[in-house]
Amino acid sequence: MKNDRIYKMIFAGVYPHYVTKVEKKGRTKEELHTVIHWLTGYDEKALQKQIDNKVTFKNFFDEAPQLNPNVSKITGVICGYRVEEIEEPLMKKIRYLDKLVDELAKGKKMEKILRE
Repeated sequence: MKNDRIYKMIFAGVYPHYVTKVEKKGRTKEELHTVIHWLTGYDEKALQKQIDNKVTFKNFFDEAPQLNPNVSKITGVICGYRVEEIEEPLMKKIRYLDKLVDELAKGKKMEKILRE
């Protein structure tokens, strides 16, 4: 019920906040894109299309080419929730993205963020 509001949020509306968050901490938009590409399978052109089309988070993840097979390695707390314990699949994907953006902003090495 309350998650519906999040699912209907426009990805392009939140995306600039992701960029600001990572750039404030000395990371780049390109690194952010690397993280998003790793998670979703979107290439640069497809990601820009999702932003331009103002898709919802639900559609952003529904249309993602392929969720990375290593997403289960993303663990920890984000927004007060332990990601590995979130049961609702779409919310889990959204929190995966939040967690990766957070790790990037906190200065974690890219190899660790991408679970290599």
